[in-house]
Amino acid sequence: MGKYYFLLVSGISILCFLAQITPLQAQTFMREQGAGGREQRGRGAEGQREKNNQLPTTNYQQLPTTQVSQLSDVQPDDWASRALQSLISRYGIVTGYPNGKFLGNRPLSRYEFAAALSTAVRQLEGAIANAKPVQATQDDLATLEKLLQEYAAELKALQSRLDSLEARSAVLQAHEFSTTTKLAGQVIFAINGGGFGGDSLRNPTGTEIANNNPVTTLFYRTQLDFDTSFSGTDLLKIRLDTGSNSNRDNAAGVLEPNFGSGLDFSTRLSRNEDLGLGRLYYSFSATKNLQIVLGTAIAPTDYLDRNRYANRSSVDFSTQALVNNYLLFPINEQGAGAVVNWQANEFLTLRAMYLAADAENSGSRDEVEGVSALTRLLYPDEGGDRGLFGNPYQGMVELEYSPNPAFTLRLQYSGGNTFDRHFDVFGANVELDLSRRLGLFGRYGYGSYDDTIFGDLEPSYWMVGISLRNLLLPGAVAGIAAGQPFVENAVGDATQTNFEAYYNFPLNENLAIAPLVQAIANPSNQADNGTIITATLRTVFSF
Repeated sequence: MGKYYFLLVSGISILCFLAQITPLQAQTFMREQGAGGREQRGRGAEGQREKNNQLPTTNYQQLPTTQVSQLSDVQPDDWASRALQSLISRYGIVTGYPNGKFLGNRPLSRYEFAAALSTAVRQLEGAIANAKPVQATQDDLATLEKLLQEYAAELKALQSRLDSLEARSAVLQAHEFSTTTKLAGQVIFAINGGGFGGDSLRNPTGTEIANNNPVTTLFYRTQLDFDTSFSGTDLLKIRLDTGSNSNRDNAAGVLEPNFGSGLDFSTRLSRNEDLGLGRLYYSFSATKNLQIVLGTAIAPTDYLDRNRYANRSSVDFSTQALVNNYLLFPINEQGAGAVVNWQANEFLTLRAMYLAADAENSGSRDEVEGVSALTRLLYPDEGGDRGLFGNPYQGMVELEYSPNPAFTLRLQYSGGNTFDRHFDVFGANVELDLSRRLGLFGRYGYGSYDDTIFGDLEPSYWMVGISLRNLLLPGAVAGIAAGQPFVENAVGDATQTNFEAYYNFPLNENLAIAPLVQAIANPSNQADNGTIITATLRTVFSF
């Protein structure tokens, strides 16, 4: 016992230097905890032992410092690396490296080495505090003392960084919005103007839309998201949003309101400066690969017909007919229903959705919210039973195939009833990376709409585009796209064609400037209508 007692006392002296306790306190701790087999004394003596046994946290701030600029990496064959690796191996110290092993076979920065050394010291302190036998040799203790002196500057810096992180963490916790709810938001300010050639514009039924150019407008959209998770794998989303006068605040929406020429981020909101509920749903994982979404305010395009190049109308393409397949979504705003997302394997994902546009107003004959402008054009008399299982409603299925990150193909079907008339639409959505900077994408749709004001229709839809990343500036994205939203000879005497070019350059992670230009040839499928040209400058704040 005498030999090991001397060695252990010597080791404790070194640790006392780190822990800022006296050797007498440490020896008292050793006698009371290391002797083993003795019965506990009275409560007074026991309380005194517990007080003596409380080792303070290691404090490196009183150690001498050197200039960090004079320090170099620790090589695998340095004496320090070999010495610490030996101590870690023989005393079973876990350093936090992969597989619990000290990575001494590669060069380490002095800070990495100091972190491992600090871990070793703390674990040795813990072993002594818990009265575990530590059979240290005098050479090991001398080596440990030399290492502590050699890396005093790094140990002090690590302690300083830890104190700073703890202080920042305390500030964040004190100012946290909620322990379960995260707040996020977006604000868009946009200036827009445009005009058309010719004397007037007519809609697909021949009714005059405009006989002069709209004035330049300045409009906005604002949304606040409250995202709550109770288990870490679920999400309760509540979105509040407001904005200016919907499709009437941008020139394309005024001059061609029926075939998806309006700005998507503006058109989907009908708030007219009123505060409304934009999203309300709860999503959860039923199994590892199966997600279910239930809600009273679900937007179908949040889950289906997505495309990495043309889907975020606030910062990339904004023409509504280029952001989504215009035929697929007779209900294109929020409705009540459910979404199922099943990842069958690493290549295949199956999604299904059911959505009712006016679930909360069974039997009502007020104007239905949530349906597209195309739906209103085809069925101006509305009608239907409303409610969750009345109409208008739509079901949709999408199969996504993505064999690698550069290619994705989505095959889609949408069907249902709009105001007591049936529709079916088939669609395809593809995206392809040609390089890290260049991407191609496109959509196609073909469907049938029964008993419209134009008769039974079988329209088709297509769009194609190209996207270029890091154009002129790092992080900037540009794109050009063209499409025909409603190809149907029974509606009008021509086919409308939409063009858009945009450029999005982020000033920082919270602010982006995104100008765009639109051109609309044969608007409203009317050959006599002059071409519409518009320009929009978006300023997008995200937080």
